[in-house]
This record gives sequence, C-alpha cells and structure tokens, in this order.
Amino acid sequence: MTLSNPDFLETAEAAARAAGRVLDDWAGRFTVSEKSPANLVTEADFASQAAIHNLIGDRFPDHGFLGEEGLSHTGRDAEYRWVIDPLDGTSNYVHRFPYYAVSIALEHAGELVVGVILDPTRDELFAAERGRGAWLNGRPLGTSAVDRLEQTFAVASLPVAVRRNHPAFERFGRVLEQVQTVQRTGSAALNLAYVATGRIDAFWSSSLKPWDMAAGVLIVREAGGRVTRLDGGPFQLDEPEVLATNGSAIHEGLAQILSE
Repeated sequence: MTLSNPDFLETAEAAARAAGRVLDDWAGRFTVSEKSPANLVTEADFASQAAIHNLIGDRFPDHGFLGEEGLSHTGRDAEYRWVIDPLDGTSNYVHRFPYYAVSIALEHAGELVVGVILDPTRDELFAAERGRGAWLNGRPLGTSAVDRLEQTFAVASLPVAVRRNHPAFERFGRVLEQVQTVQRTGSAALNLAYVATGRIDAFWSSSLKPWDMAAGVLIVREAGGRVTRLDGGPFQLDEPEVLATNGSAIHEGLAQILSE
C-alpha cells in the first residue's frame, strides 16, 4: 500500500535542510573526539540530530525515532519510526572533504515509505516516496544503463580499521579484478543516492547500520534500481549488508563475486 501523506516528505526535507544549516554552521569550529579508531564524532553530529529530532518531533510527537547518536525510542504511534543519520561521512566532514550528507527515512509498519538525503556542500536534495518515484532537487531520478561488469563503476564501504585479511577486504579485491573501478568514498548515504542518479553503477557494504542506508535504499528502489543482501537474497534493514545496483545484469554478477 502506498502511504500518501505529503506532510511526511515535506517534513523530512525541512528537517534535512535544518540539519544541513547546522553542519554548515559548525564546519571548521568543532572539536574532535574518538568514537572508535578511525571513526570520528563531533559536536556537529549531535547538534544536527537535535535539529532533526526537534522539528519532526514537534510535528509528529507520537512517532518513534532511531538515530545514530544514541537516539532510540518508540512513540505512542509505534507504526511510524524515523531513521536518522545526522551526519553520514563524519571523517570526511572533519577533514573538510566535501562528501557527507544528512539522511532521514520514515518507516510505516516496517516498510520504508519516505527517504531524503541532503548533500549540503552541493545543495543536492535526493528524495523518494514509496510507489511515487525519486527526485534530485525536484527532477526525476533514474539509474544507469551499464549492464556489463567490465564497464561497472562500483563503490564499496569497508569496516572501520579493516585489516588486509578481513573478508570485506578480500571481497573488495575480487570485485576490483572484474569491474572498471572500485572506489571507497566514506558516505554510504551518498553512495546509494549516486546509484539512484546513475553517477555510479553499484555500491555494496557488509558493515552498515540502519540509519546509514534506510533513506538511500528507498531512493534507489524508486529510481529503478535493485537492493539485496550481498548474496542476492532479500534485503533487511536490521542486517549490516547491502548490495545496491542499477538493476541490470551486473547485480547478479556482483552478487556471485561477493558471495564466493
């Protein structure tokens, strides 16, 4: 069933814009602490999340929330849950590398129904509603037409502080041997958004959290792409792995390589 409440998408977009302004304001003046090796957290994360939570909470006080920075509660209307990453790509943000985003999704009865990703550095707002399509700054999105592995531009997210003998590192090498290129960028949300736009052909990871991918998964699907587990099985938001592609034959080829 398609959920048709335009207030949900408008609210997600407004919250993303508010969070983007917070990130812009904090840029260059925060302090840095270690959340874990090579995984930085800043005051900007918390300030951005507060801006999102306050705006959405004021409009929908009964809804639940799940956010990266310790935000987790079930609302009185438990069918609705907002899944939030206030700053996806923290290390990039800290180092002023312009590849980070705000990611906001809404679940209704366990189904993703709204997704918004904002890239504040380029003023690009990616958005989708279940059953209604996906857009970039209001223009319809569509995935690429690449259908051969040797032509595929792929991006991967690797675990924090990954070692050479880690399975994720080995998968990276296997794919690299059979595609045009594999990049590692530091923002899963933007990687998924870029699959939806056709800027990249495929993205995978085995180490994500729900807030990293909730909005992006819906945007990819609504743009005509395909999202599964690494082995091609059904995607589950509460599991750490995702394979998102343009939906062509490269999906099966990558799933085979990644599950070897």
